[in-house]
Amino acid sequence: MNYSIETIEKVQQGRMLPVMEHFYTIQGEGFHSGVACYFIRLSGCDVGCQWCDVKESWEQYSHPLYNVKEMVEWVSLSGAVKVVVTGGEPLIHKLDILCNLFHSKGIECHIETSGAHPYSGTWDWFTLSPKKRKLPLKENYSKAKELKVVISRANDLRFAEEEASKVNDDCKLYLQPEWSKEADILKDIIAYVKINPLWHISLQTHKYMDIP
Repeated sequence: MNYSIETIEKVQQGRMLPVMEHFYTIQGEGFHSGVACYFIRLSGCDVGCQWCDVKESWEQYSHPLYNVKEMVEWVSLSGAVKVVVTGGEPLIHKLDILCNLFHSKGIECHIETSGAHPYSGTWDWFTLSPKKRKLPLKENYSKAKELKVVISRANDLRFAEEEASKVNDDCKLYLQPEWSKEADILKDIIAYVKINPLWHISLQTHKYMDIP
């Protein structure tokens, strides 16, 4: 898609953002699993995980741009009290204006991010999901309220512990089996959590419920 210089400047300022999809659903992962949340999936990602299930979100300008005021209206009209901003990699974008508008409506702001880009926004819940291909910036480890590490093979557990050593002591720790490898890796995760009880297991329960 071709956009004017003025439009690109609005994106760079965080007044407009590229959105792949948005929907009101049930959070299926991590600490807030089972909770009603409105999801906004921003496009743009330079992390490029091989097992990503939304690769169509990687190209930043392949999806429509929306004014952030309109995005807040989506959530307000749905009746949701929590919004999850995800991607792609949402921290590619400046998210301060978006968060301020949500908070002005009394809407709780959550983010799911690799942490590989500078922190922006004001988040009530910050889920850090680090990736080996592009590690989080140092500043983002201290922001994390939840560390969620995707496990596709047994040696990923070592990576999980390395990342856990960088977050605050009160950060919730989750191991999540990579969906296509769940049948093979889940038994290893269960055994690991039983001897390392600070960790919890996160399952993609929305996929079992067949919801977005």
